[in-house]
Amino acid sequence: MLLALIIFIITYVSLLVFPKYRAYIAMASAIIFIVLNILPYEKAFGYLDFNVLMMIAGTMGIVILFIESKMPALLADLIIEKTPNVKWAIVSLALFAGIISAFIDNVATVLMIAPVALNIAKKLKISPVPSIIAIAISSNLQGAATLVGDTTSIMLGSVAHMDFLDFFFMEGKIGIFWVVEAGALLTMIILLYFFRNETTFIEPTKRTEVNSYFPSVLLAGVVVLLILASFIPGRPALTNGYICMSLMVIGLIYKIVKTKKFSSIFSIVKEIDFFTILLLAGLFLVIGGITEAGVILEISEIISNIGQGSPFMVYTIIVWASVLISAFVDNIPYVATMLPVTTQIATNLGITPYVLYFGLLIGATLGGNITPIGASANITGIGILRKEGYEVKAKEFMKLGIPFTLTAVITGYILIWVIWGI
Repeated sequence: MLLALIIFIITYVSLLVFPKYRAYIAMASAIIFIVLNILPYEKAFGYLDFNVLMMIAGTMGIVILFIESKMPALLADLIIEKTPNVKWAIVSLALFAGIISAFIDNVATVLMIAPVALNIAKKLKISPVPSIIAIAISSNLQGAATLVGDTTSIMLGSVAHMDFLDFFFMEGKIGIFWVVEAGALLTMIILLYFFRNETTFIEPTKRTEVNSYFPSVLLAGVVVLLILASFIPGRPALTNGYICMSLMVIGLIYKIVKTKKFSSIFSIVKEIDFFTILLLAGLFLVIGGITEAGVILEISEIISNIGQGSPFMVYTIIVWASVLISAFVDNIPYVATMLPVTTQIATNLGITPYVLYFGLLIGATLGGNITPIGASANITGIGILRKEGYEVKAKEFMKLGIPFTLTAVITGYILIWVIWGI
């Protein structure tokens, strides 16, 4: 157990220190676990969650086609037409980014919506920094709302055996989707106050022309088929992954037919974030290694003891520790590590694990909004601003990030306990 813990700590520190090499670090660590027989090679394959990996890869491919179709840009244009001034335009774009990111990767959402905010800022000769920050943190917020909204949600769905509909209603109770939406509505108050002085009128521009509606159909197809699959009793474990991958393949075939060039699919395939997929595969094996060594069980007992065996105290520790840690640590490796820990804690306490799962997801997902490095969406937004010549200081980011995060987390913290903990 000690050797496994040492390797795990070295791995985690390396992931923090060398973010550009995270995938290779995770895979190298996984190989070490297998070579040292901490994770027996015959068990290693079982720890790879192919359903998660296929869902992520398939959804990424479809999203790339969706962005390429220019449908998101058209939707943003329509929003601008209906807003009276800059304040409502920015808040509407942020809310729109949140809604989109409930079904599309957060980074992709920021890449779609941020250029609209930049265009508004250039026309009015104002700083785009606050609006891009608002879009980034809003997209990160609602990634936890659905099964396909974020990598962490996909991992939760796999561990907790949750279907698409379970995020909405589960065991006769409302699901995490409504909790996230409640937080999103309250954060609108924060945004409206923050941008209260931005009352300049915006002149509508020419609408973006969509070059194909088929990717939008594919994206809607993912949602519909995942919902339908949730009603199939005894379905194969890889069903969701097959759905996402199949629709992506259909999208690639469509791309070939439309362009009449087989090589055109490579522009889509190369945009898929294989780095994240490789990182997840490595993390699955690393976590398998520390599970086999008994580290997960030990961590769960420590947290249970700190919480003095009180489910509410343990829940509180998980939520707010996740907020603090995710403000500085990427939430993918953190959630991947903590999901089996929360499962074991729930077993130790004899309670339903869902209250801890949802608390973990709320804390880890929203905690990243406190700092500019806490979430990939934030890093992407800051990167876009840097290219435009704007350097964003942590203090400037946190001026909006902290009240936004606290509002959303406190809302989720209370509602999840009221719904699932009492």
